Amino acid sequence: MKHFSLSFRKGNLIILDQEKLPQKVCYREIKNINQAFLALKRLKVRGAPLIGVFAGYSLFISIKNLKAKSPQAFLKILDKNIEYLKNSRPTAVYLSWALERIRKKVLMNLDKDVDSLKEIVRKEAQAIHQEDIQLCERIAQVGVKLIKPNDSILTHCNAGFLATSGEGTALSIIYKAYKKYPNIKVYADETRPLLQGARLTCWELSCRGIEVILICDNMAGSLMAKGKITKVIVGADRITKKGFIANKIGTYNLAVLAKYHKIPFYVAGPVSSFDLSLNRGEDIPIEERNPQEVKTFGGKSVAPKKVKAYNPAFDVTPPELITAVITDKGIITQPLEKNIEKLFRDVKI
Repeated sequence: MKHFSLSFRKGNLIILDQEKLPQKVCYREIKNINQAFLALKRLKVRGAPLIGVFAGYSLFISIKNLKAKSPQAFLKILDKNIEYLKNSRPTAVYLSWALERIRKKVLMNLDKDVDSLKEIVRKEAQAIHQEDIQLCERIAQVGVKLIKPNDSILTHCNAGFLATSGEGTALSIIYKAYKKYPNIKVYADETRPLLQGARLTCWELSCRGIEVILICDNMAGSLMAKGKITKVIVGADRITKKGFIANKIGTYNLAVLAKYHKIPFYVAGPVSSFDLSLNRGEDIPIEERNPQEVKTFGGKSVAPKKVKAYNPAFDVTPPELITAVITDKGIITQPLEKNIEKLFRDVKI
């Protein structure tokens, strides 16, 4: 069986419940906006591009049976639902980008009736979905050029088909490279505290028949020192104008280690991951999650009850630690700030 992260058919929104993986493969229907919010918050659906696609469909689910008397009344409720969904995961720009894109489309058509506006929301959500599939393929085509035979690639968290509508961002490159060079080696770090690397990336790669070696987060430096890692490829939740990257907590550690050991450190993400309204890393809102996630492992407590814990979901990697950013519009090399500006000036986004 070929698994999927999200499906929208005949008005029904179905997700693979990633909170249950890898012990249980469970698909769930999302029937209302409260279920959508909880699915986002509890990481039943996750990954920067995928939560944008999911948010678009969730917005449609929230208004498809709405009995609004006028386009203005419809817009008021739509805006309320947009803000509600945005608050579920504040760091990932793709979520707010997708919702605002749909809102703009509605604003352009306020002369139409409510049923027509509902149809506009549905069609725009589906357009975002289809575009994401195509973006993943383009990122793979661009990024595979950087992979060589016998490469040993380390990845962090999960940036594959569980995080997108297609084959992924970072992992889409690995999938395409594996077809070309079956002798490449893939390492995945566990990605504490929620183990997205162990639970999700290892499960996903195994489903595709790719051998993956799982390591603890604190083993990466040792492997690099022994020459066992030739490249690091990660995803991105938000990229600023100056090239600061917000990604899953622990990404910064890997970037520092890779820089010290002179190992290329690549970030893969669509141009929609860029937030040109922000300059530096401190401008990025960082989601803080329940401290209990740090104090438990496999559902069991591993720390004294009264001890405090700090649990940011993301960290920020500065541009000087990044070799290049792999996008659907091409590879952005150093200097990142200058070349990000050039990309958005020269390429129609």
